[in-house]
Amino acid sequence: MLAGCENKLVVFDPQGPVAREITGLINYSIVLMLLVVFVVFALFIYIVWKYRERKDNMGYEPPEEHGSVVLETIWTAIPIIIIIALTIPTVKTIYATEKIPKGYENKEPLVIKVTSADWKWIFSYPEQGIETVNYVNIPEDRPIDFKLTSAGTMNSFWIPALGGQKYSMAKAETQLYLVADHPGSYVGKNSNFNGQGFAEQQFEVQSMTHEDFDEWVKEVKETAPKLTEKEYYKKLEPSHLGRETYSNTHLEWVDHSDSNSKNYLNPEMYDRGHGWPGKIFEDENNYKNKDAKTEESGNNHDDGSHSTESHGGDHSGH
Repeated sequence: MLAGCENKLVVFDPQGPVAREITGLINYSIVLMLLVVFVVFALFIYIVWKYRERKDNMGYEPPEEHGSVVLETIWTAIPIIIIIALTIPTVKTIYATEKIPKGYENKEPLVIKVTSADWKWIFSYPEQGIETVNYVNIPEDRPIDFKLTSAGTMNSFWIPALGGQKYSMAKAETQLYLVADHPGSYVGKNSNFNGQGFAEQQFEVQSMTHEDFDEWVKEVKETAPKLTEKEYYKKLEPSHLGRETYSNTHLEWVDHSDSNSKNYLNPEMYDRGHGWPGKIFEDENNYKNKDAKTEESGNNHDDGSHSTESHGGDHSGH
């Protein structure tokens, strides 16, 4: 029943220390809740059977009761104990997953900046100077420091096999540490509904050996095309894209986590089915506004219908 929507329930097959922390908490919670359910149903069956109507107690009228301090104390204390039993491990797990996993403190994390846009994921490697779209390659057994932001609507970054979800928001940055135990391919997705293209906003996480990762980075630098500012702004329009790879990053022009960055929204391009597109409402800070006096240059963007044309190479890293 639990796996009704998938052949394999990924959260119960953790592939990293962060995911194992979360899976352990889920299993603990399930066992505790099953214990509560068992006790409740056992008491229910016992009471229904014991106090059922029988031939020897037909018309029995119980005496008036004024309450029991002992019983009332017990059934008040039990829920409090259950809440405490759930709260303590939950808080411990939350704090554990907010930092570099235990055992990896002495390993330098690989920083990857993640930018969400409707309906695609953009991964920037600032230290390597490369960028990918809708796939991310990582080295095995090394902490990955995902720094999350959004070019527009709020999204939820989630790789079920490696850890929990975290939100990406415009003009803000959240942080998520993950580690993959060994080489493998894992599915990542957006778990926060953000419009008609939500279901297809997925990406692949390819964990590889350190040697393969270094070789892939070198290949991208030598063979992948350069991303232009004009092409990048076109990608921010609501659309679906394939896998793309570039030998530079959009951080050269804009950092969406900067609170002073422009608004990269295209409300007039969303088809809501009622025939009335959205409007910008004279947003002075929108990147399409040529009169906006900001440091970032967003006026190279061409207006028009959105496109799913791919401008980059497909460097899968396999």
